[in-house]
Amino acid sequence: MTNSSVVAVPARPASLASIRVPLWAWALLAFAVFALYFVSQENGALLSASNAQMLHELTHDARHALGVPCH
Repeated sequence: MTNSSVVAVPARPASLASIRVPLWAWALLAFAVFALYFVSQENGALLSASNAQMLHELTHDARHALGVPCH
C-alpha cells in the first residue's frame, strides 16, 4: 500500500490592486451620487432660479423621506 501525502497550500487573499471594477459600476456610482445631490441639496446652485424651484418641488417628498430639511 502506498502512502500519498497532500500538502495544503493556504489560499492567498486577493490584493486590492488585482480587483477590477467594471466601467458600468463606476457610471452607476456617479449617477447615484448626482441623484442624491439633486434630491438632497440642489436649491439653485447649479440651475437657474425657476428651474431650481421646479426641481425642488419634484423632489420635495423625497427630501422629507430621507430626513433632509428643505424649509
